[in-house]
Amino acid sequence: MVNRIKWALLLAALIGLQPAWASTQDAVELIRSTSNQVLEKVIDKKQELNRSPEKIFDLVNATVAPHFDFPRMSRMVLGKYWRKASDEQKQAFIKQFQALLVRTYAIALLNYSDQAIIYLPPRTQTDTSKVMVRTEVKSSGAPSIPINYRLRLNEGSWKVYDVIIDNISLVSNYRTGFSNQIRRKGLDSLIAQLKEKNDKVTQ
Repeated sequence: MVNRIKWALLLAALIGLQPAWASTQDAVELIRSTSNQVLEKVIDKKQELNRSPEKIFDLVNATVAPHFDFPRMSRMVLGKYWRKASDEQKQAFIKQFQALLVRTYAIALLNYSDQAIIYLPPRTQTDTSKVMVRTEVKSSGAPSIPINYRLRLNEGSWKVYDVIIDNISLVSNYRTGFSNQIRRKGLDSLIAQLKEKNDKVTQ
């Protein structure tokens, strides 16, 4: 599941450049062209990144952060605990949850090795401010991984707010794990644990 989450983040980060006026089919074409551009940069800098892996975080922060709706994802992940959290706790969780997704995506980028990305017809919704973009990741000698992306219009731009991997929601998966920890040790403990792990990776 961890590897599939990494690939979900890798692909989800590439789909945020769709302008508000684009149709869902235009979104697929933009996803394709944008992903090609980003992955080409990674391939071009592969040797440099292998020598200095920490440089991947600058690339990831520039590529990923603008295209995810981290506040919305954080609200969905924390669920009822979001409503009980203080403003300070909310901001701290958003920061650390974003860092978690960024470092996971960075690892996926470093391990990229020309897997094929297949783009399927998007799934429209009654709410025209939302769309589901469907893809499959194909690796030699391994089953295809179906990945669906939920996006919504946020201030005129498409933003990723959930990823579905083999019918398992990324948000729901984190919500279950985080909820168990919050029940045992509290929200501050979860934030502190995320910060400790994030700091170790980025130092």
